[in-house]
Amino acid sequence: MDVTDNPGKHRFEVKDGDQVAGFAAYTTGPGRITFTHTEVDPAHKGKGVGGQLVRAALDTARERGLAVLPECPFVRGWIAKHPDYVDLVPESRRADYDL
Repeated sequence: MDVTDNPGKHRFEVKDGDQVAGFAAYTTGPGRITFTHTEVDPAHKGKGVGGQLVRAALDTARERGLAVLPECPFVRGWIAKHPDYVDLVPESRRADYDL
């Protein structure tokens, strides 16, 4: 499965062939990306697709030097389980997300 940024739709997409298996929607602002909603197609749930999607999206944010605001509960929970990504969330905002 491939994860790509689709800036026209403001989301990262994970594809299984030509089919979108899931997405992580976002908004952007100066120096930051806010993840607002994540969905995984029911046929792909429980297979690690959501984690693959979020990891790739956060890696891209890191490469671009963007701070991350995890408004989406799935993204927030994933970051909480992977503390090596907590540094993407500004220290002053971590308490807002229980990180």
